[in-house]
Amino acid sequence: MAARSGSGGGGEMPGDGDPALGDFPGRAPGTRRWLFADQLGPHFLDAPDQPVLLVESRAVFRRRRFHRQKAHLLLSALRHRAAQLGDQAVFLQTDTYAEALDQVAEPLSVCAPTTWPARDFVLRRPGLTVLEARGFVTRQADFRRWAGGRTRERLLMDDFYRTARRVHDVLMDGAEPAGGTWNLDHDNREPPPADGRVPAPPPWLPVEDEIDAQVRADLDRWVADGDVAFVGDDGPRLFPVTAAETEERLADFLTHRLRAFGPHEDAMLAGDPWLAHSMLSASLNLGLVDPADVVHRAELAWRESVAAGDPLPLNSVEGFVRQVMGWRDWIWHLYWQLGREYRHGNALEAHEDVPGWMGELAAEEVDANCLSSVLSDVRERGWVHHIPRLMVLGNYALQRGIEPLAITDWFHRVFLDGYDWVMVANVVGMSQHADGGVLATKPYAAGGAYIDRMSDYCGGCRYDPKKRLGEDACPFTAGYWSFLDRNRERLADNRRMRQPLAGLGRLKDLEAVVGQERVRGTEAP
Repeated sequence: MAARSGSGGGGEMPGDGDPALGDFPGRAPGTRRWLFADQLGPHFLDAPDQPVLLVESRAVFRRRRFHRQKAHLLLSALRHRAAQLGDQAVFLQTDTYAEALDQVAEPLSVCAPTTWPARDFVLRRPGLTVLEARGFVTRQADFRRWAGGRTRERLLMDDFYRTARRVHDVLMDGAEPAGGTWNLDHDNREPPPADGRVPAPPPWLPVEDEIDAQVRADLDRWVADGDVAFVGDDGPRLFPVTAAETEERLADFLTHRLRAFGPHEDAMLAGDPWLAHSMLSASLNLGLVDPADVVHRAELAWRESVAAGDPLPLNSVEGFVRQVMGWRDWIWHLYWQLGREYRHGNALEAHEDVPGWMGELAAEEVDANCLSSVLSDVRERGWVHHIPRLMVLGNYALQRGIEPLAITDWFHRVFLDGYDWVMVANVVGMSQHADGGVLATKPYAAGGAYIDRMSDYCGGCRYDPKKRLGEDACPFTAGYWSFLDRNRERLADNRRMRQPLAGLGRLKDLEAVVGQERVRGTEAP
């Protein structure tokens, strides 16, 4: 990327001495390809008929208390891939990866895994060829060249996204961005439709089969045996587990939902968790579809609609492309670029535990409609879109001072599309501002007014988003001012926080609000 970006230079990158960041070869002809459970698409093979190794490790589910539907999705996807490959694959169901590899005598290759521990494991394994990572639009080596010479604070998503658009020729008209503008996010911040209508038709949903039934029976047995434990409700399965199912969802989104995606991208509705979102994140993160194909399909749909005289809104198409090849790739690359210790950042000195009601997804214990509704959605489906994650769940954790690494682990466990590389930068940096401003220039803290404007949660809630003091004081409105008061010294040098911090001095009831929120703590609001 660097050769065409016009930004950054060469030079050694932080962590270049770490073998997990090495320049791995691209192919390994004549080897059996070990596919991790997030590498299940055809683009992880060098040839359609390449021999494959698939490993189902039960120990993975002992290490964390995952959402039940996440465990189902992972096992179903792995077993469906094994069934699809038939004799082309060796499928081993063992306790650990090491036990499985000990049973394979032939040469193996593997695409570089998506987490630090997994990369360490494969690099230590003798006789295993580690190849460069796949499943993202921009290669790791290209990102590192682009990032050369930039400080952490200058690894800006918008700069990266523009460079990636140029290099991969996505939504470009020659040297200029389609429509003359790189980023149309300003058009994608509308609240829910005022008339209460749902902005898009319901999404395509898969139908479970006999493999799903066997997965469910196995999970039931493992739980009954005391071998594993889960959180959240069981099925039905709502997300694809094969490349064919993913194609159905992608085609449905491009045909029926992309048009409505942009304007209400940040809106929240209690009765419609999907709105017009693509619901492709789990498929992308399982490796069932190549993200480069996804963005090119979206661009093709736009160009064909323009030629047909019924153009898809460019803000919808650009917003979707930015999510897939901009934000998703950027978060992936930052996971490696920022290093192993980044996850331990705690710039705001937050040390509270994840409260029990939140850990158990006990929505019925929560009176605040927004938080109760979102927790219920997570419990029922293991998924909500990015705004409830950031501005309800993350906002609550930020305001209440929950320890960043603990809330990162919680997000990892309870979301179907949650992986370590997904959640570390998203939660530690973006959501909790625990990196002191590397990812976001200011904390994503907001009071009840934002939630009221962007959702229908506040209607009928026992709390008033306009009130910060009293029995009906909104926990987000009061929590916002308490958060600012607690962190006023830590945020004093942040120029984007000067106005909010100045507002503290105008609150005559600030001491009472802070005292009220200290009593509330992390009790279910």
